[in-house]
Amino acid sequence: MRIDIVTALPGLVAGPLEHSILQRAQRKGLVDIRVHDLRDFTGDRHRTVDDYPFGGGGGMVLKPEPLFACIEAVRAEWAEAGTADGGEEVIFLTPDGELLDQPLANVLSLRSRLLLLAGHYKGIDQRVRDALVTREVSVGDYVLSGGELPALVLTDAVVRLMPGVLGDAQSALSDSFQDGLLGAPVWTRPAEVRGQAVPEVLLSGDHDRIHQWREAERLRLTQERRPDLLA
Repeated sequence: MRIDIVTALPGLVAGPLEHSILQRAQRKGLVDIRVHDLRDFTGDRHRTVDDYPFGGGGGMVLKPEPLFACIEAVRAEWAEAGTADGGEEVIFLTPDGELLDQPLANVLSLRSRLLLLAGHYKGIDQRVRDALVTREVSVGDYVLSGGELPALVLTDAVVRLMPGVLGDAQSALSDSFQDGLLGAPVWTRPAEVRGQAVPEVLLSGDHDRIHQWREAERLRLTQERRPDLLA
């Protein structure tokens, strides 16, 4: 998979890509993540990427010309490399997009190419959304300063699902939300800490009993904390 992140603030996304699972996935050659500085696609000496909105109002809007130039340049790279196979998505991270959840992350993990457009300021020119964006995604019902952090959230959620990224492939399949339920609580060594002991069933070695206990705990936690998921 190749993931391209387009942003006016590349420094905001560069750091997290150099650590933990995302770093290991890149080093293994399982994913190619590239960050594109929107200012490199401007045509004026001030490298201007934003302007005031038509009709007035507060905030600034990312200009269409640099966005068109950058996205089209990335898509041309895909085509030249022979990897534009119909499995591509141009995704705009925006509060009014569809909510990012585990089923959507599963779908996107099967794509061959993702271009993540991180908006900033008040948003991006609507003409870019109409002409080039294939999907709009939100990470929650709240507003952030820009789309850089949501782009990283989506990247992490997708990359960890790819075969070979996690040391234990079963781990991703047992995560919260994979089958609509929250995950069961977990413990590790030592078996007792400050008077608190690990549940006896987890020490029993009876795998069928452990599985049943964990499923019961998942149902209990989901009922308590996210009853909407059960519906």
